[in-house]
Amino acid sequence: MLKTHTGIKLIAAAGLMALAACTHKPPATVEAPPVAPPPSSADTAPVTSESSTIIPGSAEDLRVNVGDTVHFDYDRYELRDEDRSVLQRQAEWLQKYAQVRVTIEGNCDERGTREYNLALGARRANAVKEYLVSLGVSGGRVDTISYGKERPVCTESSEDCNAQNRRGVTTVVSGAASS
Repeated sequence: MLKTHTGIKLIAAAGLMALAACTHKPPATVEAPPVAPPPSSADTAPVTSESSTIIPGSAEDLRVNVGDTVHFDYDRYELRDEDRSVLQRQAEWLQKYAQVRVTIEGNCDERGTREYNLALGARRANAVKEYLVSLGVSGGRVDTISYGKERPVCTESSEDCNAQNRRGVTTVVSGAASS
């Protein structure tokens, strides 16, 4: 009986010591994760559709999450390297939403005659279409139109403004999801 009584005392003492060790530990501190700085207005990465209320496959989805505009150098219609990635995303989006039809709008800045800019705008729109077709988009789903210098997004007479107006814009004309 003495052995059993001593064994119980030892077990109880060990249990109390373990319990005491738990209560005497300093509380763990929880550090908050570092806060990332807010994105600057210079960040131009598209917003993902998961982080917004934009309906996938909608015209707004194309505009906001993919990008609908590419720009051109003065008096040029060749695609710039930095704009090819926008068109690659457009091609992927158009392949995902095969029912969508688009029109590529060619635009120019204020310089040059109306006739010259209509022709240049047409070449810009066709350059965008040809690139999309080369990436697997059916040419039958893509129309083109030139607005020349008739639809500026900026009306100041400055190079910065002119650069904004030299563009190709992909607009959804049918087949997009809607709310």
